[in-house]
Amino acid sequence: MITLEDVKKNEEVEAFVRASQKQLEALGYTEHSYRHIGIVSKRTEEILRKLGYDERTIELGKIAGYLHDIGNCVNRVDHAHTGAILAYNILKEMGMSAEERTEIMMAIGNHDENTGTAVSNISAALILADKSDVHRDRVVNTNMSTFDIHDRVNYAVTDANLEVNEKTRTVTLNLTIDTQICPVLDYFQIFMDRTMMSKYAAKFLHIWFELVINGTKLL
Repeated sequence: MITLEDVKKNEEVEAFVRASQKQLEALGYTEHSYRHIGIVSKRTEEILRKLGYDERTIELGKIAGYLHDIGNCVNRVDHAHTGAILAYNILKEMGMSAEERTEIMMAIGNHDENTGTAVSNISAALILADKSDVHRDRVVNTNMSTFDIHDRVNYAVTDANLEVNEKTRTVTLNLTIDTQICPVLDYFQIFMDRTMMSKYAAKFLHIWFELVINGTKLL
C-alpha cells in the first residue's frame, strides 16, 4: 500500500511543492512549502490517532495533509479543486486503489474555507490541521514596513499549538499573540471564516473546537 514516504519520493510531488511556493512567493503569500505541509500532515495524523482511527485512515490523512496545497502550482484561485485532481492522478499512477485516492481527493478538494467544508473524517482532520498553522515562521516577507494584515497577524503569533483531548472530546487551538505587533481583533478580521470552518470540522468528528489566545478562552 502507498505510504506518505512513497509520496514524498515522487518526482511530480516534489516539483509541484516547489512550484507552488515559487508562485505564492511571487504573489506575496505566506509560506505554503515543506514547513507548512509537514506540520499539516503531522497534525492531521495526531488528530486521527488520538480520536482512535485505524492506521490506514491515519496514513491517508497524512498523505492528504502533505498534498493539500499542490494546486497552488497552477493558480491560487481554486487551488483546492486543482490540487485534488492533481493528487488523484499522481496517486493513481503510483498504484493506490480508487477508493483510497478518492478519499484523499475529497479531503483536499474541501480544505479551503471559500469553497469547502468537512465531508469525511479525513477532510475534517485536514481542515483543523491546516487552519491551525498560524505562526511568524510562515511570513516570507522580511520587510516589516511592508507587511499586509496577513503578514502582521502571522508574525505576531509566536506560539501555536493544536491539542486534542480524547477524554473531554475537545480540540484546542492555543495561540500566543504579541499584541505589540497586532491586536487580537486583527486575527478575527482575517481568520473568522477559518475559525468557523474549524468549528464545523470538529463537530463533524463529534468533538468541540476551542480557541484560546494569550491564555483567554474565546471560543
